[in-house]
Amino acid sequence: MRRGHAERQRDCQSEYVTLVTPAANRERQLLQTNNLYRRLFRTALLIRLVEERVIELYPSDRIQSPVHLSIGQEAVAVGVCDALKSDDLVFATYRSHGFYVAKGGPLNAMFAELYGRLGGISKGKAGSMHLSAPEVGLMGSSAVVASTIPHAVGAALSFKRTGSSRVAVAVFGDGATEEGVYHESLNFASLTKVPVLFICEDNGLAVHSFRHVRQAYRLPEHAATFGIESRRVEEGWDMLAVRQATLDALAVVRTGKPFVLEIATGRYKEHVGVGDDFHFGYRSADSIDAWKARDPLILDRTLVEELTPEIEREIAAAVDFAERSPAPGRTELLTDVI
Repeated sequence: MRRGHAERQRDCQSEYVTLVTPAANRERQLLQTNNLYRRLFRTALLIRLVEERVIELYPSDRIQSPVHLSIGQEAVAVGVCDALKSDDLVFATYRSHGFYVAKGGPLNAMFAELYGRLGGISKGKAGSMHLSAPEVGLMGSSAVVASTIPHAVGAALSFKRTGSSRVAVAVFGDGATEEGVYHESLNFASLTKVPVLFICEDNGLAVHSFRHVRQAYRLPEHAATFGIESRRVEEGWDMLAVRQATLDALAVVRTGKPFVLEIATGRYKEHVGVGDDFHFGYRSADSIDAWKARDPLILDRTLVEELTPEIEREIAAAVDFAERSPAPGRTELLTDVI
């Protein structure tokens, strides 16, 4: 089972109340770092194996919605979510399997939703592109590009007005920054000084279109025009680096200021679907191989082999739950519709 935030925080806190030698202190710090890495690694591996199971199931037509896989981008979701408190809110995109799992969404309900079954988080009506788990702080995802960004700003405004210490996180791809609502949201967040963290997962692509042919701006410089602090993280494969960058950004956000964090990453699979897309000729396998050469889920085979059996049992149980969950009948057609 994934651990709660309080337990995770204790991993990074000293249990010593007496003085320790420098050598003992270094050993303790190394142990804490190793424990942290292992925890992040397990969550990232869970996300990857979940999506690899989706790839296996997809040809059978049991999954009842299109899927946008985040294979290659797991470190972003894991690093960001681990840095958050349990009651902080995340507003994600249609490519949100990773954030759903990293924020602690129930795996049974996720697979049942993909199957279009009653046991799903939205009774099978939402599918892959509209995952949500409000009970753990993952708010509604959306297939409409950039549409959840203003929702995060609105949530942050409510936190400010009620005196809450919570923060809201808007997650989006670099293509979403071309939408007017992104610019409006930055402007409003800066004017109102609300605790919102803007996270851009920059895989350099909007479907098949490269960023340099779409954008005449760069996010850090653009954010500065609104008086918003920003940072770009190049090591998007490094869960620890992403986590630390998120913690640094949150230190600013929790003072009541917005922050833009741009994280470079790599999308291994096609834009939508479970296959590869190199045959289209818009990108080469070499560009993705460069990311794979630094991917800990590929390189750390020892930890993969150690953790995989337990994770696969967890996934198998979730798939079994989805298989046994009944399909919605006609009586469900108009339920939950406002």
